[in-house]
Amino acid sequence: MSLSIRTITVCTVGMLTLSACATRGALRRGLEEERNARVSADSAQRYDIASLRTDVTALRADLNGLRTEFGAKIAEVSEGLRFAMPVHFAYDDASVRAADQAALDRFTSVATKYYPGAKVTVEGFADPAGTAQYNLALSQRRADAVRSYITSKGLDPALVSTVGYGKTRLVNTASRDMPGAELNRRVVFVIETPGEARAATVAALDGR
Repeated sequence: MSLSIRTITVCTVGMLTLSACATRGALRRGLEEERNARVSADSAQRYDIASLRTDVTALRADLNGLRTEFGAKIAEVSEGLRFAMPVHFAYDDASVRAADQAALDRFTSVATKYYPGAKVTVEGFADPAGTAQYNLALSQRRADAVRSYITSKGLDPALVSTVGYGKTRLVNTASRDMPGAELNRRVVFVIETPGEARAATVAALDGR
């Protein structure tokens, strides 16, 4: 075999060896990256679970505060979560009362802390007195007044909408100055939540 042929042969073998080493090296790096990715994912999942448990504990305390201090009623609905707050209005009036500001402040704090970025709908209602058309407008003004208040306290105005339901969905048949009439003159909040946040809230409400 001539010198030039031996040289070519040696070079070719060397190149193949280097290529094989490079391939093995790339494969080894790929396996290491995949393993590191799995470890990171497992760590993140463990962190999320621990964080969720912590959040549920804190959320339970805040939701219980809403219920025990303000008499709020919280339930899971198809749209998300419904907060029936004890926020009421005087007859034929849409002003937010000073007596209800503490409850609205607490609701705003809970919504901001646990449901960031979630859409909030303020539903307004009226008692049976008056025409259906008038009460629709009145209940809308009540919802708008509450929206103005809670957005002034930190909720993103772009995420808060309102709707007036007039004298539908009555709590009772009382109206005007009858006992219990103010329970019909109210607002209800609906927070649209993703599955994880809704599940955490249900777990908190159930005490799990």
